[in-house]
Amino acid sequence: MMRTPLFFLAALSGVLATAAVGCKRAGETQAAATTPALTAPTAPSVPAPAWKLRTPDGREVSSTDFAGKVMVVNFWATWCPPCRAEIPDLIELQKKYGNEGLVIVGISLDQDGAGVVGKFVEAKGINYPVVLGDDAVVAAFGGFEGIPTTFIIDRQGQIRDRLTGADTAAGFEKRFKPFLTVGQL
Repeated sequence: MMRTPLFFLAALSGVLATAAVGCKRAGETQAAATTPALTAPTAPSVPAPAWKLRTPDGREVSSTDFAGKVMVVNFWATWCPPCRAEIPDLIELQKKYGNEGLVIVGISLDQDGAGVVGKFVEAKGINYPVVLGDDAVVAAFGGFEGIPTTFIIDRQGQIRDRLTGADTAAGFEKRFKPFLTVGQL
């Protein structure tokens, strides 16, 4: 009879741990992170990897398409509750700072295909580029354990910050705003 309460507590602990850190599908393993978290504009930086990925409707998008912009690269999936929770803030930030040189790029790690991602993007009114990621792009960014995982890339193409787990609009602003004014074109 003690089994039900213990099972409930174990399940609740798992849910809370996932919500606090991020999402990971059962059986999913990825290399440990090798890209350091860098937050100050004067902190050392790491070159961002180049990538070419496709949108849900099949168009090719490349990291070079955003040269000279501050990029918020957000790895996410439609099935991930913390990922879904931060999307409205990312939409608002793109509206607010897009004219100042910010571009948010969503890299979906959904395994269910372009159709699922495309319908989700349309239903949520996502106003920033969304591309379909794969293991190669995750590895290029140094690997990571969970999603959402977000990278801040400055105008010179350097990774300046990394966050695993969800954030708020204010938290994201604090991370990318210093780079909007540093080295503006």
